[in-house]
Amino acid sequence: MIETFLTLPEGLSQLSFWVLMATSFIASLITVALGIGGGGLLLAVMATLVPPAALIPVHGVVQLGSNGGRAAMLFRQISWAAVIPGFLIGSLVGSAIGGAVVVELPPNVVQIGVGLFVIYSVFAKPPKWLSRWPWLTGGVSSFLTMFFGATGLFVANYTKSFNLPRHAHVATHAALMTVQHGLKVVIFGLLGFAFGQWAMVILALILAGLAGTFLGKTVLNKMTDGVFKIALDVILVLISLRLIWQGLTG
Repeated sequence: MIETFLTLPEGLSQLSFWVLMATSFIASLITVALGIGGGGLLLAVMATLVPPAALIPVHGVVQLGSNGGRAAMLFRQISWAAVIPGFLIGSLVGSAIGGAVVVELPPNVVQIGVGLFVIYSVFAKPPKWLSRWPWLTGGVSSFLTMFFGATGLFVANYTKSFNLPRHAHVATHAALMTVQHGLKVVIFGLLGFAFGQWAMVILALILAGLAGTFLGKTVLNKMTDGVFKIALDVILVLISLRLIWQGLTG
């Protein structure tokens, strides 16, 4: 059993594993610095290295660990009115509907969809209704996350509408994303995804992300947010274009 845990899953090379470790670390730095964007970067890189069938489930568990840890550290700051009942009920419905459809998608459609979704998250502004109707925000974002993984931008717009103090904003957003990714992981488990063979990779990525969180402020204090955000957007677009090309030619 220990040997199985320490063996990389089929389709993932040693080099790819270490690239993912570095990306998880950097993604957490980005989240600490900008509040959002790290999940999208990790998803975009994972999509070029991880087999399409494993992409969304594995990314979901890693993000569950990341957001769950942040929510636990700031538990007392969570504004539960933003989570319960509207967002939670909508997320339950959206995840269930998404789970019924996601099994029908071929791998190249997942790659193209992820690439287009990440590019959309870079250039588009979330619609205003996301901040007004919790149940619809939870439903739509949870449905989309079953296919495309990183819907933090959608949920962040909803969180912002509460005008919370900084720590409460971070805590509440982490709680909302924990709900969303938690439901996603449960749905994929019920659909039969074999999380066990990815356990070592998932644990390693979560630990790398935690290290990035702890060191993030120290490393990024001297960086200009505006310049850093532009650099991040450029990287996300380039990776996404490559991903779309892979899907089209695959």
